[in-house]
Amino acid sequence: MSKLLDEMNALAAEISVCRECMLHLTRDKAVPGEGNVRTKILFIGEGPGANENATGRPFVGQAGNFLNQLIGIAQLKRQEVFITNVVKCRPPSNRDPLPEELSACAKYLNRQIELINPLIIVTLGRFSMARYFPLQRISAIHGQGQWINDRLIIPMFHPAAALHQPSLRSAIEHDFALIPGYLEQAKERFEPKPAPEEKPAAAEAAAPAPQEPESGEASQLSLF
Repeated sequence: MSKLLDEMNALAAEISVCRECMLHLTRDKAVPGEGNVRTKILFIGEGPGANENATGRPFVGQAGNFLNQLIGIAQLKRQEVFITNVVKCRPPSNRDPLPEELSACAKYLNRQIELINPLIIVTLGRFSMARYFPLQRISAIHGQGQWINDRLIIPMFHPAAALHQPSLRSAIEHDFALIPGYLEQAKERFEPKPAPEEKPAAAEAAAPAPQEPESGEASQLSLF
């Protein structure tokens, strides 16, 4: 665990002084990302806003407050997941990231994915979605998880979309409510339940019926 933390901290330090694109000229603080480095769920947004630029933390403004609520709808806590963006510095006036900025930051995001090795990636907004579904429209595929290279990629609307277009709120909440089911799918895919042990017919006939455990508890895989 300490080695992973050390590597993540070293990467964050590298990001904080990055000058690979023009965004470093207008940033106050780079925003590498934060959360549980042992998580199996990674959230990828688009880029920092004004509050994130001031604090160096992702999703701490209004959109961040809504994201916290959405994570709760997914029956999770913010400290159980990791949150980052496709670009680590704020685009001026919250404009869309430019292709050269996305390209410059891609190596950092790729390294984060490699270190965290999440089972599920939730993309928030069209720019993070485009990493995996470059020819798709988010309005057509939101909430529909697909397995790509042994990771379940779930495209979602960006939480800020609901702030600008309140009619999207119910759709976003509905999509986040699907995450527990996707987690169960991931468990079944990578941790299949062992088949019941077969007994010889004669022994089975002679043996009394097995008793169910009173507690009814079963061993479950923890994803965190």
